[in-house]
Amino acid sequence: MKQSVHQIEVSTRGQGLYEVTSTISDWTERQKMQAGLLTVFCRHTSASLLIQENADPTVRGDIEAYFNRLAPENGPYDHDAEGPDDMPAHLKTALTQVQLSIPLMNRTLVLGTWQGIYLFEHRVRPHRRQIVLHLIGD
Repeated sequence: MKQSVHQIEVSTRGQGLYEVTSTISDWTERQKMQAGLLTVFCRHTSASLLIQENADPTVRGDIEAYFNRLAPENGPYDHDAEGPDDMPAHLKTALTQVQLSIPLMNRTLVLGTWQGIYLFEHRVRPHRRQIVLHLIGD
């Protein structure tokens, strides 16, 4: 059994879905494991991870619009230490996930035809986000 750990950084331009599939896939292939399990972990409480369609960009737009309706900036929140987008960002993270598990077969991530891995930035301002990759396998 072999393990590899790596951290990538994603620079965001503000709210939105940022595809990281190729960066993660490239690193995974360089580990030369035939089979295993990849854990992808976002080290933040105001950004999250999604596996979502990567063919039609209107899907991403609809997801962003939905979450902005669900957790609007002008909600009745007590927590606003970092601005009006602070608490909505935490709520969006609570409703999504900060960790993904993706199988590896034949040195390739087992994703569906239209699936991509995304960092979901919930803050309005640009940020530098860290994602930790942990691959275990043979």
